[in-house]
Amino acid sequence: MTVLNTKINRNTRALVQDAKTEDLLSRSLQYLKAGYPIHFTGPSGTGKTSLALALAKKRNRPVMLIHGNHELNNKDLIGDFTGYTSKKVIDNYVRSVYKRDESVTETWRDGRLLEAVKNGYTLVYDEFTRSQPSANNIFLSILEEGILPLYGTKLTEPFVRVHPEFAVIFTSNPDEYAGVYQTQDALLDRLITIFIDHKDFDREAAIVSEKFDIENSKAKAITKLIAEIRKACKEDKGPSLRASLMIARIASEGNITVDGSDPGFQRLCVDILGHQVSRCIESNEPMKTAEEIIIKACKNLKVIEK
Repeated sequence: MTVLNTKINRNTRALVQDAKTEDLLSRSLQYLKAGYPIHFTGPSGTGKTSLALALAKKRNRPVMLIHGNHELNNKDLIGDFTGYTSKKVIDNYVRSVYKRDESVTETWRDGRLLEAVKNGYTLVYDEFTRSQPSANNIFLSILEEGILPLYGTKLTEPFVRVHPEFAVIFTSNPDEYAGVYQTQDALLDRLITIFIDHKDFDREAAIVSEKFDIENSKAKAITKLIAEIRKACKEDKGPSLRASLMIARIASEGNITVDGSDPGFQRLCVDILGHQVSRCIESNEPMKTAEEIIIKACKNLKVIEK
């Protein structure tokens, strides 16, 4: 099973280490060292997974990544018997004696959670609320008693003790998001939950500018545009930093001018933002209204001077 040190290096490049982010990571690392799991929650696209991976990297331990999904179960987390191994021994050393021994044993494979618990890895459980609460109940024993129960298996040991270096970082989206289950209070009570909101457009601009090496003035114009459009949306479901990154990349690679009056730039923004905005506004004609909101925001856009 692959441990994700190389993936962490790739994913944390886009995380700009400004003062606020460094302070958040420093505090979170202190909580982990004290033995408490961290839970980053907030709207989609606010960088929760990047934060979790950056925090995991600071522990200097191997990292295991699990993505929440509704089909996740104990076999995925703990492990399962994956087949059989047969062994046959034929002994004909003495000519007059023929001896044959044959044995069949089941083959066991550790699940990701069991591997992380046994070896003291840092577990990043991304979007854990997309898994059913019954699957996540196993974390109650891990966080409270320091053991991983092996129920549902035919292993001889009833549980595995949690390695002292084991730590877990959870991420989640708000309960009202599609495909998200409400987490049991007993689990939330054991986590230090930190809300991660959209950054102000200056901080988002720094990320965009660094990732695609574009002028800071253009990056600020794009992220301010997204921030303005976000205001028209309800329940924190507006466009995220990902939208800014998409616009910046395509504008840069396609030589599209970052100018709100430019029809090409307006079309790009409508293509990228239209569907998402249409889903987070109230209108009898959501797509038409979304396009009007985007075009209006583009026309009000001014490239901010350096």
